[in-house]
Amino acid sequence: MKDHMMDTEMLTKEDVTALILAAKKRKKMKWEEIAAAIGLSPVFTHSAAMGMNSMPADKAAALVALLDLPLDAQDVLEDYPTKIWEQAVPTDPCIYRLYEIVGVYGPTMKAIIQEEFGDGIMSAIDFDMIISRVPHPKGDRVKVEMTGKFLKYNDW
Repeated sequence: MKDHMMDTEMLTKEDVTALILAAKKRKKMKWEEIAAAIGLSPVFTHSAAMGMNSMPADKAAALVALLDLPLDAQDVLEDYPTKIWEQAVPTDPCIYRLYEIVGVYGPTMKAIIQEEFGDGIMSAIDFDMIISRVPHPKGDRVKVEMTGKFLKYNDW
């Protein structure tokens, strides 16, 4: 009975993420290399690999081929995600610092966005992000550039 159930079990987003991470490690590839090979940005590629975005069919097929993943992984990569994450403040230092930046500068960012554009928000759907290294005499800097479409609140 158990063997029969194994045949009908479907891969989950978490399963595919684990397979991707194992293949990435096995092949000694960086996200930049994986993204370039499939024609997407490293940020979006990682996000989709972690189950937080869906990939177009051609990109999912390319990732499956590149990393020698099971064919069923393509369907999972194409599936629409349920975007949930742990609501507690994270303890990972890098992620925590990003929370800290939003906590400290979030109201400032909101005020400046609204002063420049009006009453609304920056889209996280019509959005892109680039993370790069900037050489600096006191130690290299992390540069995070985000652009998102401005969405005005409707009056109704």
